[in-house]
Amino acid sequence: MFLGTFFLLIIFFMLMIFVMVGVAFLTLLERKVLGYLHIRKGPNKVGFIGFLQPFSDAVSLFSSEQSFPFMSNYLSYYFSPIFGLFLSLLVWLLYPYFSGFISFDFGLLFFLSCTSLGVYTLMIAGWSSNSNYSLLGGLRAVAQTISYEVSLALILLSFVFLIGSYNLIFFYYFQNYFWLIFFSLPLGLIWFSSCLAETNRTPFDFAEGESELVSGFNVEYGAGGFALIFLAEYSSILFMSMLFCIIFLGCDLYTLFFYLSLSFVSFLFIWVRGTVPRFRYDSLMNLAWSVYLPLSLNYLLFFIGVKIFIFSFFNCIKLSIK
Repeated sequence: MFLGTFFLLIIFFMLMIFVMVGVAFLTLLERKVLGYLHIRKGPNKVGFIGFLQPFSDAVSLFSSEQSFPFMSNYLSYYFSPIFGLFLSLLVWLLYPYFSGFISFDFGLLFFLSCTSLGVYTLMIAGWSSNSNYSLLGGLRAVAQTISYEVSLALILLSFVFLIGSYNLIFFYYFQNYFWLIFFSLPLGLIWFSSCLAETNRTPFDFAEGESELVSGFNVEYGAGGFALIFLAEYSSILFMSMLFCIIFLGCDLYTLFFYLSLSFVSFLFIWVRGTVPRFRYDSLMNLAWSVYLPLSLNYLLFFIGVKIFIFSFFNCIKLSIK
């Protein structure tokens, strides 16, 4: 029993290390892609074509002097980035191991709980900084989270009713021959745009609006605190990309196609940042409540109807055979 638990801890820590390395190279990919979108070179000096740039940035950030606002609420100001990174890494427990090391029967509920807790880190970081700009960024994060997470939960409930399980492994089994993206493309687009809002990415980066909030809720953070917020955001991008591949593309986690599709979805996050301008705040609210919510509700009712029809059809066949 003890050896099994110890083995699980080793596997989880190895996963965390690989996620952090993936985050490092995702930042390099973003800077390269944005550079070529701007018709310039990205990082290309540190190491071979800039491969060591993320590690030099990490050393630079964590070795910089750590300062904090004199009038801030120090404990909550200090621990908010740590708790945010902890949540963004904790949700990786959902990664579906086919060998059965870690298997969540209610994994999607765990995902919704962790993402709902994530908004508290932004809100408390903005409030405890004792800055008007950071407080406005925290308030924006709370308001927008309420709007799009309703649609996120309804999309997940639609597929849960269709598949009959909260476990991510069953999403792979269900899509062996037919991907869910084919007959639920609108839900896939809603999911992707909601993931942009969930990870505070352009065009929904209202909590970090540089033009009007001077970086928003993290304006008072520097050095290690800013690095932790940065790591939490990019690990969430990787996780959302992984979740999109499993839910809509039914990827086998041990094939090259899974990693290629995950890389492509992560690239879409960067591509959108380089091409799409920021929405107005009321446009997001209107989009979430007037478009996403009715559409996800209709799909939920449709999937429930499909499930009831299939069950009644097979029951009729069983009764006729008997």
